[in-house]
Amino acid sequence: KDARGNEYIIRAKEGEIDEKNDSIIFLKNVSAIIRLNNSKIISIYGDYGKYNIKNFDTIFSKNVIINYLNKKIKSEYLDFSILRNSMIISKNVIYFDTQNTIKTDVVEIDLETRDINFFMYNKNKKIKITSQN
Repeated sequence: KDARGNEYIIRAKEGEIDEKNDSIIFLKNVSAIIRLNNSKIISIYGDYGKYNIKNFDTIFSKNVIINYLNKKIKSEYLDFSILRNSMIISKNVIYFDTQNTIKTDVVEIDLETRDINFFMYNKNKKIKITSQN
C-alpha cells in the first residue's frame, strides 16, 4: 500500500533484481491487481515486467492484457505510473468496451479522472473504430 491508500499486488513466476539498480526487479509471467483509492480494480497480465519497488511504477511488455472498469485492452507495452497517475498503453493496441472495438497506436488513461485518450503517432493515419451495434 502507498501513502494514499492505493494497493498493489504484483505476482510473477520469476523475478531478478537489476544488478545496477536494486530498486528494479525484472519479472516474467507477470500479473497485477491494483486497487486504487476511490476506483475499481485494475487487473494486468503480461509476459514480462519491470517493477520499481520505490515508486511502484511498472512496465509490462509482450502479450499485455488490461481489464479496467468494463474495458479490456490488449497491447504489447504498458507503462503504469502512480507518480503520473496514468497508464500509457502502446504497440498494437486493441481496446474493447461494450459498444466498440478500437485499434490505435496509444491509449492513455488518467487514473484519477478516468479520462481515456486515443491517438496515433502518425497524424496522417486514422484510429480504426468498429461499433458492436
